[in-house]
Amino acid sequence: MAGHDIFTADFRAAPWWWDDCPAPTQPLEELPRAVDVLVVGGGYAGVHCALSLAEGGRDVLVLDAERLGWGASTRNGGQITGGVNVGKIPGGGNATQGTASERRQAILRDAAAGMRHLEATIERHQIQCGLHRTGRLTALWTADHWKGWQDRLDDLNRYSDAEARMIDIQEMRDEIGSDFYHGGVLIGRAGHLQPAELHAGLLAAARRAGAKAQGSTRVTGVTRQRDGSWRVDTTRGTLNAAMVVIATNGYTGRLVGPLHRQVIPVTTHMIATEELPEDLARGLLPRNRAVSETRRVINHFRLSPDGRRLLFGGRARFFPAGERVTAEILHRAMVQRFPQLAKVRISHSWGGRVAVPFDYMPHIGQHDGVYYALGCNGSGVVMMNWLGHGIARKILSGTSDRVNAFDTGTMPTHPLFHGKPWFLPVVGTYYQVRDWLDRRERKSHA
Repeated sequence: MAGHDIFTADFRAAPWWWDDCPAPTQPLEELPRAVDVLVVGGGYAGVHCALSLAEGGRDVLVLDAERLGWGASTRNGGQITGGVNVGKIPGGGNATQGTASERRQAILRDAAAGMRHLEATIERHQIQCGLHRTGRLTALWTADHWKGWQDRLDDLNRYSDAEARMIDIQEMRDEIGSDFYHGGVLIGRAGHLQPAELHAGLLAAARRAGAKAQGSTRVTGVTRQRDGSWRVDTTRGTLNAAMVVIATNGYTGRLVGPLHRQVIPVTTHMIATEELPEDLARGLLPRNRAVSETRRVINHFRLSPDGRRLLFGGRARFFPAGERVTAEILHRAMVQRFPQLAKVRISHSWGGRVAVPFDYMPHIGQHDGVYYALGCNGSGVVMMNWLGHGIARKILSGTSDRVNAFDTGTMPTHPLFHGKPWFLPVVGTYYQVRDWLDRRERKSHA
């Protein structure tokens, strides 16, 4: 099918999630003169931090340069797990495997706690977000990936309650309408949801608890004052805050110290198919699992909450590219895995930034008195909510003690990185070539 033929007549360069749940727009209100806590960033971390702080009796204001939730919180794939993805390395492997046993166990336990907390929050606030607890498949790119995942199972099941097990090629055929993979890992304690609806529900809950939140208000400066409070300059005026939280993740700029040098912004892309015939959609993923791959440059996919579309994502390009270009790349990858979708058209294409720390681990902490929650590493639905809640716990407790395994106090950086990921095209292309060679070598030896 020619490239220009893959798009529907009403194709939109915007997240499919926004069709049913557009990013909120509200008349701007006058900014308060002072607040207890000013949160910069209106995504999952910032809104969840505000929710927990407001429930703890704090006067909190969330500000975002764009519409609230405009970033990755309403652009992601909506997959949720607890501990399986924490520490994943883009080049393959997992950062937790190189840590001491006690530290690794604490990380896995805490990531699982984040999953339980998110599920409990959804239940407590009755957030309708298309939650399906149907598990996730980690699809093996080559047969060589089997042993590495098999070696992780004991830790994942013991410390993060993953309910994980290996499945061979034959069983994989019962799970996915494709012969593309060399088996997989079934994660029982996982699922998927509608990320924009989750954000909207969290924002509504935070406002009911007393938190204030406004978009279209860029914070341009944060300055420490003699009394220890903060002067916060914005495009709409100035206010004072007793405390400031940075929760901007993949959209972190030069607002506070070196934070922009401690996370690498990486753009990931997604497409949504047109509505599929019911039998075709069900044949792709008969058990409605979410799917992610063991490639270095992963693809991931799942059905829409209504089961009528395939939502397919990945890092389509490491160079700047428009939504139609990235849609064509993802469409080819989708058809490679599902040849039965060759004539299916694309209705939506979009992208969003994730934040990759240099140690591939999420972090909360302080820099010169400013709190931060950063580094979802591409697994932000659970993790960014958990980090935001963790910062709120830290503020409410008034202690410098660690509140979870990601409260490490420092984030690493690199002397040659100054906020712009100039090296991504080279590194990303190298990883793509390695993935291609791995697959080719396995075929030649089969």
